[in-house]
Amino acid sequence: MLLSLAQWLQSLSPEFGFFRVFQYLTLRAVMAALTALLMGLVAGPYVIRRLTELKIGQPIRGYGMDSHLSKSGTPTMGGVLILLCISISTILWMDLSNRFVWIVLMVTLGFGAIGWVDDWRKVVNKDPEGMRSREKYFWQSLIGLVAALYLVFSISENSNWRVLELFFRWVQSGFDLSLPPKAGLMLPFFKEISYPLGVLGFVILTYLVIVGSSNAVNLTDGLDGLAIMPVVLVGSSLGIFAYVTGSAVYSKYLFFPHIPGAGELLIFCSAMAGAGLAFLWFNTHPAQVFMGDVGALALGAALGTVAVIVRQEIVLAIMGGIFVVEALSVMMQVSWFKYTKKRHGQGRRILKMAPLHHHFEKSGWKETQVVVRFWIITMLLCLVGLSTLKLR
Repeated sequence: MLLSLAQWLQSLSPEFGFFRVFQYLTLRAVMAALTALLMGLVAGPYVIRRLTELKIGQPIRGYGMDSHLSKSGTPTMGGVLILLCISISTILWMDLSNRFVWIVLMVTLGFGAIGWVDDWRKVVNKDPEGMRSREKYFWQSLIGLVAALYLVFSISENSNWRVLELFFRWVQSGFDLSLPPKAGLMLPFFKEISYPLGVLGFVILTYLVIVGSSNAVNLTDGLDGLAIMPVVLVGSSLGIFAYVTGSAVYSKYLFFPHIPGAGELLIFCSAMAGAGLAFLWFNTHPAQVFMGDVGALALGAALGTVAVIVRQEIVLAIMGGIFVVEALSVMMQVSWFKYTKKRHGQGRRILKMAPLHHHFEKSGWKETQVVVRFWIITMLLCLVGLSTLKLR
């Protein structure tokens, strides 16, 4: 919005030539982060007060950690603050004609709406389980598949009209259409090596990445500050990949696929980092507010969507290793429990408690120890992911 305003002022008179500075992507990215950060810090206390007045408090499951019982009643749904800061800051500083930022925003807000309903049912209906899994996955799948169908053609073409044209060509070809190499699965640490996916393969992969990362972040969000800092770190790293992918010069030099318009995602990633740090101010132990599913589902989906656009799905799995391990720990625990119950008549567990962060708590780690150590691991994994920029 501000970019369009600056361009309009420049067209009025040469005296407004200094507004050309807004054309620099890096400047707008810094301003987006600062805008989201300041908005979050200023609005945070008001949002917490309103959530408290509305008695939107976090219910604690009866089978949860005993040490978490004291958190019952802490305001939840604080993810609304994050989403508002991200949305406003991004729209202020982005190029409004960029289709990639809009699709990421729509996916983020769509998953945020699912989380809103889930949290609302937990609070208003006093149901700790919230939205049932089948219903939640249905809406997640619907948004994920729609986004995947758009992105598979959007990455291959440079405008929405060409996207529509490519879609009709795909239908007329009997759903058998070859995609350019930049739409393939990129392998990190290798130059110009990608695995061709085809339209169907791309859609399936995108769906799994978006829905999977959304639920993985949601499962990680179980301790004060545990999820939000890795989101900030991974999101910031993906912003760097977006900047490189969107630059014809840097992408050619570093052997990355050039995707025109992808660089503008740096604005979104910067806003997400700023909003996340502002939320961490209130979410650090002992937390004054929890993000709830409205924040966790949305942020996870945002990370997955950005990773798909910049063609770094595998790197996302590396940098978001904490999210991956947390999700796998739940899957393994549930699968093993059901298998042993069916085979032996009594369910057995691999971990003391799932997700993984609760296992470490049961093992004697303090909550702050688990959180900070998971942060450190994420920092290291992000450095490994960023090393793929050059080590190819």
